[in-house]
Amino acid sequence: MGGHKRIGILTSGGDCAGLNPVIRAVVQRAVGTYGWEVLGIRQATLGLMANPANVWPLDPKTVNSWLTVGGTMLGTTNTGNPFAFPMSDGTLRDRSEDIIQGYHQLGLDAIIGIGGDGSMAILRQLAQQGGWNLVGIPKTIDNDVGITERSIGFDTAVNIATEALDRLQFTAASHSRVMILEVMGRDAGHIAISAGIAGGADIILIPEIPYSMEKICNKLQGWQRRGKNYALIVTAEAARTQDGEAVTSINALGQCRLGGVGQDIADQICNRNIAETRVTVLGHIQRGGMPSPLDRLIASAFGVAAVDLIAQGKYDHLVTWQKRQVVSVPITEAISQYGTVDPDGTLVRTARGLGIYLGD
Repeated sequence: MGGHKRIGILTSGGDCAGLNPVIRAVVQRAVGTYGWEVLGIRQATLGLMANPANVWPLDPKTVNSWLTVGGTMLGTTNTGNPFAFPMSDGTLRDRSEDIIQGYHQLGLDAIIGIGGDGSMAILRQLAQQGGWNLVGIPKTIDNDVGITERSIGFDTAVNIATEALDRLQFTAASHSRVMILEVMGRDAGHIAISAGIAGGADIILIPEIPYSMEKICNKLQGWQRRGKNYALIVTAEAARTQDGEAVTSINALGQCRLGGVGQDIADQICNRNIAETRVTVLGHIQRGGMPSPLDRLIASAFGVAAVDLIAQGKYDHLVTWQKRQVVSVPITEAISQYGTVDPDGTLVRTARGLGIYLGD
């Protein structure tokens, strides 16, 4: 059964629904089947950087109730590259050896890292440099890890965005308004295209397909002439302006953040006196809450499979969902492919076939 092992598990990058079900599955498989120890590492690599390392010994009794809990009980971080870590004096320092030392001080035989493509690239670099045995699990609401059909958190985010469209439909019709829903999607429009189709949107805007405001306004006016006095628009936050620019803002820490394209579109519609327009920005609501049944299912399958890879000594691999089963692939292969929406793919063809306008 692979001998006694002590394994670590961490969640890295942005949070999402489904992380706790993964941790639960890992613990139940590792402890229940193999008799191993599992150490939950708090705050991702920050937990390994601490001296002593900040860990939480996990057992099946502790994690049993985590199946329906959103977020991550271990905590996470998506700031501070360990190879150029921001220090309190404003300088950047390579803290990678501190993190690597934490792994070895804990006496870990392997580590399971749950993250998106950015987190996976960093964790793999640490593993290669420090001699870690690493297995990866993909999670991102954007669903943009190219080699897997599904990442943890995506389905829940789509459910939340679809519910928002369902609710906006009625108030749009009641007030003869154009309602714009801005959803997350750092560089990919998967949430927008999926929720837009499921929620009956009239217009879907995604970064993969450039749009024309003139054509959008002409479409809205055409619907008005035919007696349709309201419309639902869903846009990914990464959808570009007509000039090809991303809409961003600078927060109090000087960090650049996506967001605002929905209001930009609304202003242009209003400036043309086409319709009264309102904007809803879902933001982090898409990350929170109880994971959907599908996210719980995928998370459970990924967790069990990741532990089994460790038992097989099959490291430097990522578990993925392909053709209704878990398939492990080398991490380098997984993160080398970025999974944007295919402009010629099934969902885009479906949207067009339903009469949904994509702005082009």
